[in-house]
Amino acid sequence: MPKSLFPIMEQFLSFQGEGHFQGTRAYFIRLAGCDVGCVWCDVKDSWDSARHPVKSAEEILVQTQKDLQGTRITELILTGGEPFMYDINPLSRLLQESHYRIHIETSGAYPPTGTWDWLCVSPKKFRPPHRSSLRKANEYKVVIYHPSDLLWMEQFLPDLPSDCHYYLQPEWSRQKQILPSLLDYMSMHPEWHLSLQTHNYVGLP
Repeated sequence: MPKSLFPIMEQFLSFQGEGHFQGTRAYFIRLAGCDVGCVWCDVKDSWDSARHPVKSAEEILVQTQKDLQGTRITELILTGGEPFMYDINPLSRLLQESHYRIHIETSGAYPPTGTWDWLCVSPKKFRPPHRSSLRKANEYKVVIYHPSDLLWMEQFLPDLPSDCHYYLQPEWSRQKQILPSLLDYMSMHPEWHLSLQTHNYVGLP
């Protein structure tokens, strides 16, 4: 696929329901394609890039501007799928030149590309994060499916920047079972913060 083209699953206005910017009104650009394979993934339709239309960076910008017309929204979240499967430099550069702030949501499974204002690395057991992604993370947000995930995610802490923000998030379908373990862990590690999928609570994408 040419570097200036990207498979797009969807673009939509909502709010950031997770992590450091939870509650912030934001516009999402979801790139299709992912080979990480999380069994509990809530957007499995994004895995197969061939099922979704391919758009140029310019077309993505035009749709973004159309959807945000009449608003003052500047926060754009590039998510997936796995956005770093692609060289996002043409897209991120064009969006930043158009005065948008770029947030990236990635598993960290691939080395980062492009430029951004905020990088959230959310590692998955199914494919460990690349060290180069960890070293540039502004936010380290770990989805916990089983209590053993807490020990697993600790191995990557030495690669994170000293000013990185830490978040633990219970997997949505196991939230009641997992939450007590997260609260216990946070009691012993107060540098960690709780992240909940608030968009699910209010019924937004």
